[in-house]
Amino acid sequence: MKKLYLTLLLLLGVSLTKAEDGHSLWLRMSKNEVPANVKTLGVKKSVVVNTAANELKQYWKGEQVILSLAGNSTDDAYSIGNDNGVIMVTSSTENGLLYGAYTLLRLQQTGEKVKAMNDSPTSNLRILNHWDNPNGTVERGFSGKSIFWKEDGMADLEIVKEYGRACASVGINATVLNNVNAKPLMLDAKKLAETKRIADALRPYGIRVFLSINFATPKVIGGLETADPLDKKVVAWWNKKCAEIYKMIPDFGGFLVKANSEGEPGPMDYGRNHADGANMLADALNFGFKAVKHSAKTPKPIVMWRAFVYSPKGTDRASQAYDEFMPLDGQFRENVIIQVKNGPIDFQPREPVSPLFFSLQKTPVMPEFQITQEYTGQSVHTCFLASMWKEFFDVVKDHARVKKYDAVAGVANVGDMKDWCGSDMTQVNWYAFGRMAWNDAIAPQQIADEWLKMTYTTDKAFVEPMTDVLMESREAVVRYMMPLGLHHIFAGGHHYGPEPWCDPKGWREDWKPKYYHKADKAGLGFDRTMTGSQNVRQYPDALYNKYNKVDECPEQLLLWFHHVPWTHKMHNGETLWEALCHTYDQGVRQAEAFARVWNQMKPYVDAERYEAQKLNFDRQAKDAWWWRDACLLYFQQFSGMKLPLDCPAPKYKLEDLQKYNLPIDNYTRAPFDKLP
Repeated sequence: MKKLYLTLLLLLGVSLTKAEDGHSLWLRMSKNEVPANVKTLGVKKSVVVNTAANELKQYWKGEQVILSLAGNSTDDAYSIGNDNGVIMVTSSTENGLLYGAYTLLRLQQTGEKVKAMNDSPTSNLRILNHWDNPNGTVERGFSGKSIFWKEDGMADLEIVKEYGRACASVGINATVLNNVNAKPLMLDAKKLAETKRIADALRPYGIRVFLSINFATPKVIGGLETADPLDKKVVAWWNKKCAEIYKMIPDFGGFLVKANSEGEPGPMDYGRNHADGANMLADALNFGFKAVKHSAKTPKPIVMWRAFVYSPKGTDRASQAYDEFMPLDGQFRENVIIQVKNGPIDFQPREPVSPLFFSLQKTPVMPEFQITQEYTGQSVHTCFLASMWKEFFDVVKDHARVKKYDAVAGVANVGDMKDWCGSDMTQVNWYAFGRMAWNDAIAPQQIADEWLKMTYTTDKAFVEPMTDVLMESREAVVRYMMPLGLHHIFAGGHHYGPEPWCDPKGWREDWKPKYYHKADKAGLGFDRTMTGSQNVRQYPDALYNKYNKVDECPEQLLLWFHHVPWTHKMHNGETLWEALCHTYDQGVRQAEAFARVWNQMKPYVDAERYEAQKLNFDRQAKDAWWWRDACLLYFQQFSGMKLPLDCPAPKYKLEDLQKYNLPIDNYTRAPFDKLP
């Protein structure tokens, strides 16, 4: 009987143990049995400071902490000091105190000592863009349905709060709740009421909400005959709508706009330009903002107007954003920011920096990164994007004439799957975005080290080899997918897997891989030099002089800027064809090595997360072979050259891969049982 009782207790203990399903993200902390000693100073009433104090009371294991609100600055800078054994966190903003509190908890989780420090953000607006649709689907989401919008019913506010907590813990202070391919109904009374519910749930975490808008909304739900931004009735409609929004959500952040791009409506439908459309909306937001009372520190509303524009009539898609926006430099309202993707095409594994970051001198710009891995393996492949973003920031700092951004956007990878992001390893890019948006000089290696310690374990036997995996992962993805400057050669539609041959009938030419790789008997690559599309002339002289000359162009961007003969001699003496083959092989070897390293991590990871991630690493290695064989066998038809003797034989046949079709949409994670 005694043995049976003990057995039942053991079984009960197992059943009550919470599975490690990744839902806790990097906030895996044990609650205190007795609340920590935390006090506030200079705070009258603040839901944000209450959040900061409660987080410390529940999870802080150290000395007494005083959260002191002092000063007049409007940015979120904070300081941490020690006054006779009492830790002082001081900031002039409520959000600053929250970020200081989370810094203490991060140091505790990673085993670091608390030292005196002053920390301030390099960008004041650190915002996630969610491509969530009103019906609950998430475009390029790969991690389930929307946490905000449900086809039937309302958002689970407990999940929304958990999301807000995760964002605040890494310094993210704003979010766009819906897709840039916006539906007009997002501004109807029902959706605005739901937006208010979500805004109220996120406010204690210092997060303001924004909405993407459809430029034709006055016609669709307002009953107007036009959406012309210079039409008085249209202006009045937007003024009234913004006043309605601010009455419901006094700290509403503003609008994100995709206009006259990929079929979305915009001011050019009426013979107007981007500045006409953006300025009208900026004025309407100001009208609504002024209709309600705010504190002096409440940020004013902004319009984030996307520069992702390209026409099928253009000669080079990489040049078109510059061509459309440069003539308008200086014509935008002061509360308009041009949101520019980090590269001139579309979130490729490697791109040069968009020339707009160097060229617009009178108009604020902000970078848009893609956290969700649309082109880098989606939620399957491990690809640590901090190294990509660091490349961007370093180039901008070296070549921009003035600081070009006070805001940073990231397209989110969050959905309603238990692990939030489709896999545990892809969570790292959400974390990395927040840390790098706060401090664009932070080393990617530090981010990787922090995240691994907080998400898994502080054991060096795990952290050191997995840090190496993360640090090598982005370059590995570039190598086995699109090396040496190749770009946009993935499968059409869902973008999972290689299809350099993709050529559907009726598609625009600039949606087809052939438009970009331009493989022929003579060579490979897109000629963007002064003898080609002349895209290089959009760059500052220092970059132009490098990019325009084939022998001086960085080889990692060679095929982006040059159409290169197959026999072209690379810096190491190899021909282009040999270098292409060896680079693909190197990427495959790295992907296979990642899987082997993860196999050795089993003693340090709980069984559930270990097995789930093992499947992903194994699939990543298989996909690397798929990419390698598809691209080399396809390009070999043009080069007419054999694989180098030290390259392994292909695992696939080109004709089989060309017949293969993956039947998924733009919202779905690739099912492993349907992959090659």
